Amino acid sequence: MNAIISASRLASDLAAGTPPVLLDVRWQLSVARAAGEPPFDGRAEYEAGHIPGAVFVDLDRELASAAGPRGRHPLPDVAEFGAAMRRAGVSSGTPVVVYDGGQGWAAARAWWLLRWTGHPNVRVLDGGLPAWEGALDTSVPAPAEGDFEPQPGAVGLLDADGAAALARSGVLLDARAGERYRGEVEPIDRVGGHIPGAVSAPTNENVAADGRFLPAEELTARFKELGASGGADVGVYCGSGVSGAHEVLALAVAGIPAALYVGSWSEWSSDPERPVAVGPDPQ
Repeated sequence: MNAIISASRLASDLAAGTPPVLLDVRWQLSVARAAGEPPFDGRAEYEAGHIPGAVFVDLDRELASAAGPRGRHPLPDVAEFGAAMRRAGVSSGTPVVVYDGGQGWAAARAWWLLRWTGHPNVRVLDGGLPAWEGALDTSVPAPAEGDFEPQPGAVGLLDADGAAALARSGVLLDARAGERYRGEVEPIDRVGGHIPGAVSAPTNENVAADGRFLPAEELTARFKELGASGGADVGVYCGSGVSGAHEVLALAVAGIPAALYVGSWSEWSSDPERPVAVGPDPQ
C-alpha cells in the first residue's frame, strides 16, 4: 500500500460509497515570534474551511504528551491516543487519510503514530490542503465512534540509546535543516549540533516546490547516496519527532523501512551527558 495519496484519488474515494476517515492536522512549529504576533491556531484554520467530512486533530494535545525530559513532543499516552482516534471515527477496518496545511510534517506525525499503533491502512494527502482542488466545508462533523484499539510496536521506534547505537551500526538520518545539524544556529534547543555519526538529510529536500514528494525513484536515489540502501538499518530523528516522521514517510515512499527517534534532538540535547558533534562531518 502506498503511504501517500493524490488529491484527485482522494476526491474519487470521497465520492465513492465507502470514503476514508479524514483527519485534519494543521499545525505549525511554535518558535519565538515577533511581539504581538498571534500563535498559529490550527482549529481556527480548520473551522474556517476544511475538506468535507474531515475531523480536526490537535497535534500538541492528541499526538503528543506534555513537553519535558523526553523532548518537546514525546509519545502520547497510548490509551489517550486511542480514545482520540476513536472520537475522530477511526476504526481498524476503515482507511484513514491525513492532511495538514501543506508542509506535511504534522500529517506525517499522525500517519506514523497510527502505523506504529497498528492501523493497517493510513495515507497522507500528498501536498496537503493546498493540493485539494475541491470545495471546502465549514461545518464540523460528528462522526460515529470508531473501534480502533492501538497496539504499539508495529513499526520501528528508537530511544536515545538506540539512536546512538544505530548511528554506529546502521544509518541515522538527521532531518533538520543543515545549519542546525552543523550547529551553526539553534533557535530552540539547549545546544546546537548533531548526534555523533548521524548523517545530514534535511526533510525539505524530499519534496518539490509545491510540497509534493519527489517521485519514488528520485527519493530512492537520494537515500542511497546517504547510505540508506543495501539492507542497512535506518533511523531518523529531527528536533522533536515531527519533521522526522515526514522523513520516515519519504523513506516509505521510496520503499525503505525506517525507525523514528521520537525524542529527537530536543531530548538528546537536554542531557549534558550525551555527546554532541558539530560541523558537516557526521563524527
